[in-house]
Amino acid sequence: MVDVTIVGAGAIGLTTALWCADAGLTVRLVDPAPGRGASWAAAGMLAPVAEMHYGETALLALNSTSSRRWPAWAERLGEQGIDVGYQRCGSLLVARDADDAAELRRLLQTHEDLGLEVSWLRSRAARRAEPALAPSTRGAIRVPGDHQVDNRALVTGLLELVAGHGAIIMDRRRVASVEGRSAAGICTVGLDDGTDVQSRSVVLASGAGTAALHTPTLELPTIRPVKGQLLHLRSHDGPLAVANIRGLDCYIVNRPDGRIVVGATVEEMGHDTTVTAGGVSHLLRAAWELMPGIDECELVETTAGLRPGSPDNAPLIGWVEGTTGVIAAVGHYRNGVLLSPITAEIVTGLLTEATPAADVEVGAFSPSRFTPSSATTASA
Repeated sequence: MVDVTIVGAGAIGLTTALWCADAGLTVRLVDPAPGRGASWAAAGMLAPVAEMHYGETALLALNSTSSRRWPAWAERLGEQGIDVGYQRCGSLLVARDADDAAELRRLLQTHEDLGLEVSWLRSRAARRAEPALAPSTRGAIRVPGDHQVDNRALVTGLLELVAGHGAIIMDRRRVASVEGRSAAGICTVGLDDGTDVQSRSVVLASGAGTAALHTPTLELPTIRPVKGQLLHLRSHDGPLAVANIRGLDCYIVNRPDGRIVVGATVEEMGHDTTVTAGGVSHLLRAAWELMPGIDECELVETTAGLRPGSPDNAPLIGWVEGTTGVIAAVGHYRNGVLLSPITAEIVTGLLTEATPAADVEVGAFSPSRFTPSSATTASA
C-alpha cells in the first residue's frame, strides 16, 4: 500500500507526485490519459498580472507566489534533462481602439494601486516594442515580470520523470469513486474495473473530471467544466512577438521557434469539446485585430479543453471537510500550469506536516469555504 494516491495526472497531479516522492512518500498516480487534459490544451502563460481579473486580489497573491517558484522549478527540471521552454518574456495588454484603451487605463490604475510592476506604453512605444502589432494600436500595459512555459513540453517531461521514479506507480485505469479514511486509517479509490486501490491519503487533482467521481464521504462543491477553444499556428519567418500579447478578446503566445497559440474561448457547455467554426472565426478575428501578420501563418491545429472551475473560479487546496485523509487540489480554472509548483508544495507540506514557507497563505482557498462550517478537517 502506497502513502498517497493522486487522482489525475495533469500538470497539478504530475508535479505533486514528484514533490511527494522527493519528500520520501510512495505515490500511485491514477489517470486513464495522463497529461492529456486541460494541461495539454493550455497555452502556457505564466502571467499572474496580465491574467488578473478585478476583485481577485487573494488569487493574485497566490498566483504571484507560484510565479516566483517557476524559475527555480524550471531550472530543477532542466537539471534532470527536461527543457520546458521557460521564458521570462513579459506581457503586453494591448488596446485595439479608444474603448480598449479606456478599459486598460482603468485596469492600469488597479495594478498601480496594488503596487504591481506595470507601465503604460503609448501607441508608438508599443509598436516599437512589438513591431507586429496593428498600426491602429492605441497603447498597451507593459508587464515585464510575466513569463511562459511550453505546457506540452512540460507535461511530456513530467511524464518521463514520473515513469523513471522508483517511488511512483503510474496506473492508467479510470477512477470511479473516492472514499475518505476508514476507522483502520485507509482511504479507498474505486476503479471502473471494479477493483479498489488503498492508501493512507488521497489527493484529488482530477480537474474537470472531479464532478464525475462518486464521493459519498466527501463534502466538495461542484467543479464544473469550462470549455476553451484554442488555435495552434506557425510563423515560418520566426515569432511574431517576444512578449505574451493579450487583448480584451484573446491572447497570443509566441514560442521562439515560430509556434503560436491563440486562445481562448470561455464557454459553459458541459463536457463538450467540439471545435466550432464560430470559435475558430472569433479567435482568428480577435488575433488579427491585434497582430495582422497572423493572416500569413499556417493553421496547424485546433483544439478544445475543459478548465476546472469552482463556484468562485478560485482553486480548492487543502484537507476536505467531512472526511480525513483526502486533500483537494482542484478548481484551478485558467491557472493550472501557473499554480502547479505552489500547489505541489502546499499539498506535500500537508502530507508531511511541514511548516509552510513564509510567503504561502492558502486559507482563502480552503475547500471548507463553501460549507456551513469554517473549520477545516485535520489529517489525524
